[in-house]
Amino acid sequence: MALSVNTNAGAMIALQNLNKTNMDMNEVQNRINTGLEIASAKDNGGVYAVAQRMRSQVNGYGVVGQSLDLATSVTDVALAAGEAISDILIEMKEKALAASDATLDASSRTALNEDFKALRDQIATITSNAEFNGTNLINGTVTSVSALANSDGSNTITISDQNFTLGGGVVTVAATSSFASAGDASTLVTTIGTSLDNLSTALAKLGTASKSLEIHKNFTTKLSDALEVGIGNLVDADLAKESARLQSLQVKQQLGVQALSIANQAPQTILSFFG
Repeated sequence: MALSVNTNAGAMIALQNLNKTNMDMNEVQNRINTGLEIASAKDNGGVYAVAQRMRSQVNGYGVVGQSLDLATSVTDVALAAGEAISDILIEMKEKALAASDATLDASSRTALNEDFKALRDQIATITSNAEFNGTNLINGTVTSVSALANSDGSNTITISDQNFTLGGGVVTVAATSSFASAGDASTLVTTIGTSLDNLSTALAKLGTASKSLEIHKNFTTKLSDALEVGIGNLVDADLAKESARLQSLQVKQQLGVQALSIANQAPQTILSFFG
């Protein structure tokens, strides 16, 4: 290679290599700082697009989890209320059965009737207050509640209402039910028995619905976790590998600086030709 004071090819090559080393160092430092091998589309457009789509799904499943939690709470409140009503119906049946005894005196039957009516009214209080976040599944104000089932909202899980109000389809005891005679009480015993059977069936449906919501919540949680692991496999940097690469580049940088310094001194040797 000819020596020239106008063109220093060696210095150009050394500078090019040093710039390349500096660029590689910046890349490694960004990976170490962010923990990501692919932090933006310019790193790898295809993989970045896949990762972004998966991130969208993960965020969607977060919303699904919230929706399932809300529906579960509404259903569990309805279940708790239904179980309380079932206990009350058992007590009402006990009062009516005692009052159906023909040998019972009138004052005792009247006392039992007062207890019966107090229990009856308690059912109305429970059904009107068994709501969560403004939704009541047992007083006939809604026909169902729905929860999101997937990340794009195209599928839902629907929980049908169960009307536990007095005189409704489940609790057939009327809101004005009472007894003044042994015959009235005997009739109510049968009515309450039917109500208890209906209520047990309705509670079984609500219990199954609550369980299905819980199972799906567990599934979506596992699916979201799997997606996050998949995203990590695509974009996360191997920091042990990047640390080793950084040390190598630091040595290359120091050598590049020295090589550039040597190349810059080469034209000075021309002076010796004219001494």
